[in-house]
Amino acid sequence: RVNRVDDAMEYGMRAVEADPENKYYNLVMAEAFTKQGELEKAAQILENLMENSDENQNYILDLASLYLSLGDSDKALEALNRAEDFYGIAEQLTLQKQRIYLRKNNLNAAIKEGEKLIEAHPGNSQYVLSLVEILFNNGRTNQALELVNQSLEAYPNQGDLQLAAYALYKDIGEIDRAETLMLQAFSNVDLEGKVKAEAFGEVLREPKTVRRDSLMNRLEKRMMAINGDDPEVLAVLADRLMINNQVEEALALYEKSVNISPANAQVLQAVITTKFEMQSDFAEIENYTEVAVDEHPERAEFWFFDGTAKLAQKKGEEAEVSFLKSLEVNRGRNKQLDLLVKASLGDTYHMIGKKTEAFEKYEQVLASKPEDEHVLNNYAYFLSLSKKDLEKARSMSENLVKRFPNNSTYLDTHAWVLFQLQDYENAKIFMEKALENEDKPSGVMLEHYGDILYHLGNRSEAISFWKQAEGGDETSEFLLKKIKDQKYYD
Repeated sequence: RVNRVDDAMEYGMRAVEADPENKYYNLVMAEAFTKQGELEKAAQILENLMENSDENQNYILDLASLYLSLGDSDKALEALNRAEDFYGIAEQLTLQKQRIYLRKNNLNAAIKEGEKLIEAHPGNSQYVLSLVEILFNNGRTNQALELVNQSLEAYPNQGDLQLAAYALYKDIGEIDRAETLMLQAFSNVDLEGKVKAEAFGEVLREPKTVRRDSLMNRLEKRMMAINGDDPEVLAVLADRLMINNQVEEALALYEKSVNISPANAQVLQAVITTKFEMQSDFAEIENYTEVAVDEHPERAEFWFFDGTAKLAQKKGEEAEVSFLKSLEVNRGRNKQLDLLVKASLGDTYHMIGKKTEAFEKYEQVLASKPEDEHVLNNYAYFLSLSKKDLEKARSMSENLVKRFPNNSTYLDTHAWVLFQLQDYENAKIFMEKALENEDKPSGVMLEHYGDILYHLGNRSEAISFWKQAEGGDETSEFLLKKIKDQKYYD
């Protein structure tokens, strides 16, 4: 207790020597030596404890663990063999012995251990697969095949072994036989859909050929007949559709998979990102983002998606919560995601009236990524709306139109910055370019053009464009008053 460890260990060992058969004294000291890193002394205590009584043989696994930690593989093997004599053949012991033999490059001994486990548990395919993996990884493919075939002959209905045989026959170039075995496995009702989905995914990642696609068509048919409601199966079939650019069909299967089980984060992300790309209804997207953050709160990207869906619906306060949560969960690990979130937070803050915070976020993004298009555009536009730092706004919007001379959104922003600077002639030039690049101009662009024309003295033409803007997107609160009074209001 007073941290006089050496003295404590001396008294402890004197107690053990005085009563060597006292199990408690021995175990306390063995644990103490282990904590002190004196593993050899701890091992010797356990050796003595077991030597003194057959009742103490149950500590043999602790002894084996100590020898393994010491790197003494021979003594570890000896202890594990003694443990096997005491407990019988057990997976934990056999696998540990195999690892030791493999490290010692004694492949034949490792194989014999695997064979003992198979013999002790007939019909257990997992033990067969474990040995098959060892054989295959050590270049004994034919021996692995012989083992698999023997097991299938004795127990034919083992789908996982049929898949193993598929891989082995494929490796030696017997493709017809390999595919036959894979089809048998996919027809096996006892083989889990998840296992079939993983195998199907491996085939999907192979180079596209007519033969591969023919095999996949047959595999798909059998999977759907037996495992059509398995979320993993639905997801991998959706992957195939997505690769073939059948996006809507893929999305339908992804959604079905998620509705059955939202546990697969990759499938949830596929649903959400695909819906964003397809410009689906944001309320519908939000249904999935909320499932995503509930199921996988540790994933920062899902909080970002959730905030984005909420921001698009003008749920500013809720979006702010999700974006801040994304930053908290990410903790700066994904730099690119952090920048995206901060940019979106800037938009969110501006929406809910926190302009200072919005501009601070934009500055943070530009400090790391000075050419960020989204931030340059929104920052310039919001500065123009606030009628502050207009030269800075012009510099940012001018940067964008030079880089993207046909982007109507950036042209509109630059025109509006010039308008606030009272450079109406140039504002008109850039706004006309923006309108030329739009098949159906937004309401705000039409209104802006009307405002510019009004200040250039083209009053009747300005009123015409204001009327065209009526009912359009993001028009100002003064639009109807402008039309009614035929006068510009700011």
